[in-house]
Amino acid sequence: MNILKTLFAIILLLVGGNVMAEELLTQKEQNIVMISAYTASGDLEKLEQATKKGLEDGLTINEVKEVMVQLYAYCGFPKSINAVSTLIKVSKSGKYKEGKAGTPLKKDADKNAIGEKTQTELCGAPVKGELFEFAPAIDDYLKEHLFGDIFARGVLTHKEREIATVAALASIGNVEPQLNAHIQIAKNTGLTQEQSDEIIKLVKNSQYKPSFGLGDKNDGFAKYFIGQSYLKPLVKEQVPTYNVTFEPKCRNNWHIHHAGRDGKGGQILLVTDRRGYYQEWGKPAIELKKGDVVNIPAGTKHWHGAAKDSWFSHIAIEVPSDGGYNEWLEAVEDSEYDKLK
Repeated sequence: MNILKTLFAIILLLVGGNVMAEELLTQKEQNIVMISAYTASGDLEKLEQATKKGLEDGLTINEVKEVMVQLYAYCGFPKSINAVSTLIKVSKSGKYKEGKAGTPLKKDADKNAIGEKTQTELCGAPVKGELFEFAPAIDDYLKEHLFGDIFARGVLTHKEREIATVAALASIGNVEPQLNAHIQIAKNTGLTQEQSDEIIKLVKNSQYKPSFGLGDKNDGFAKYFIGQSYLKPLVKEQVPTYNVTFEPKCRNNWHIHHAGRDGKGGQILLVTDRRGYYQEWGKPAIELKKGDVVNIPAGTKHWHGAAKDSWFSHIAIEVPSDGGYNEWLEAVEDSEYDKLK
């Protein structure tokens, strides 16, 4: 019996380890990251999408509201108010859970003392220094409004609030001292360095701007892709040329560019941004980075797409042919794709 228990424990440990390796942040935490990043950047279109996704995945309206209100302290009232207005717009559908509301401090509460206690717990020691001696008002505002009023409201854990803060600061940019300080504070709430790195990676991916522009959603070919891709025509005459962008994990199905009656055809890929893969049938996948060129002969079964953790863009040049055509085949199985780094 003891041997069986030991084996069972080992199996659980291995399975748990694999789960953690695949998903450093929970779905809830990932949604908080994206909502925070778009609140801080002021991208209201993407914020609306991220807010809908977060609510559909189980975040409550009040949890999202707490994230947006808290971020006034980091990205300013205008962006915070715009974010809350976006939440109002999304929540009017009436299909999302309201959830528990925040509890404000009592009017006679010693907010400075409460905030100082919370700040000290989060930072691991009392926060002092030349900055606060030079501008004591900032010290008061941090303690009374941020660590006092806001952190005392509940709804979100301290860890979740720090995840929101790290994501917002990473999105703002050029605030490395504050970002590094909050990464350390987040560690005091239980966040690991690997999780902090994942937050920053998610934020950087959310700010991705391809060299030739994003283009429109590739809806016309969506059934031949796993994940979201975007298409921007660059040249339609003479030699058809397109900029194709893949979101992380997105790839197209196996397919073949068949030669025309003149024996010509195929495709050329010029990699312009980030990281992805190209694979021919029966051969190992090849990692692609900016500057790489792939010549795909006519009749070659292949696929190409983004890495799991990166956007990917390439220019696709169709080799002119007399009557050449594309044949779309089966999808690239998750079991095979997931083996790629």
